[in-house]
Amino acid sequence: LPRRKAKVESVCAGCSPPYDADNSAPLAFRGLPISELKNHSILRALTAEADGWEPGVVSAEVLRAQEEWEAVDNIQPETGSQASSDQPGQLISFSEALQHFQTVDLSSFKKRIQPTIRRTGLAALRHCLFGPPKLHQGLREERDLVLTIAQCGLDSQDPVHGRVLQTIYKKLTGSRFDCALHGDHWEDLGFQGANPATDLRGAGFLALLHLLYLVMDSKTLLMAQEIFRLSRHHIQQFPFCLMSINITRIAIQALREECLSRECNRQQKVIPVVNSFYAATFLRLAHIWRTQQKTISDSGFVLKDLEVLAKKSPRRLLKTLEIYLARVSKGQASFLGAQKCSGPQAPHSKDLTFTGVCDLLPHSSEGTWLI
Repeated sequence: LPRRKAKVESVCAGCSPPYDADNSAPLAFRGLPISELKNHSILRALTAEADGWEPGVVSAEVLRAQEEWEAVDNIQPETGSQASSDQPGQLISFSEALQHFQTVDLSSFKKRIQPTIRRTGLAALRHCLFGPPKLHQGLREERDLVLTIAQCGLDSQDPVHGRVLQTIYKKLTGSRFDCALHGDHWEDLGFQGANPATDLRGAGFLALLHLLYLVMDSKTLLMAQEIFRLSRHHIQQFPFCLMSINITRIAIQALREECLSRECNRQQKVIPVVNSFYAATFLRLAHIWRTQQKTISDSGFVLKDLEVLAKKSPRRLLKTLEIYLARVSKGQASFLGAQKCSGPQAPHSKDLTFTGVCDLLPHSSEGTWLI
């Protein structure tokens, strides 16, 4: 306390700010925004040598000031990267992000889509006789929107795109602050490098919308956090976001191959069905990964088998998801069970050899390709 007093006196000597009429606050501080107070030399001096000192009595005014101080959002910029300063601290919901894509001009991306798989010869005949039903005409525009979003890339100049990334980061890590849109912190979430945009090929922005759906839906947030913890296990670690992107790829293929048409026709919706199918497939992967003690070297084979199962029995996967979410809502143990994550921290995703669904060769015996 004597050191602190001496420090304050040395700083304030000769520069004591005048007080207002009721002697309650220095006039120099009047009208200053709360965000500027952090940089004020006098206040910095007052706190520089606190050495754990705490006031004996805390007034209501001090508490209010402390709340305002803690509410100030910090942007953590990084050299060569742009932080999302347009909407700092503001999360975005799945519906708001989806509405953005429903209102912007996507005509150039829509030209690239192939809504269904083209079949010829016996394959076309077999699909016609024994395959799933056609998607109802009134649902095809919604299907095309999903496939069009999958053609869109990540635009770091678009505030909505930035908010989607920020929301995913905050929900998975528990951080209250914005982060740079480029940086090593994205590797902690399971991207391969500092720029998430480079990992979205094959799934486009739909991959980020699926992650957003997973973390912003109250029913699936706990599941997302469970899978994220599993991905950081010191033995069974895997790149969480890369795995999610591969699940989105499976969902895109299932939609194009009309595997989801029956369920979409039944619910008279496409986007909710695709979202649930994505979540159910991710849940199934996590269950297999944990219970069968899979590691990163198994990734390609697990995803390939999972793709076959998902396309063959989508309704079964969706039912499993319903049961899981019902149990979670009742506070019961989940299908993933307790997962110990003790031991060394999982390495960055760039240090892992990960095989995606598009990379496993038909006769390969070992997973050695990156997505």
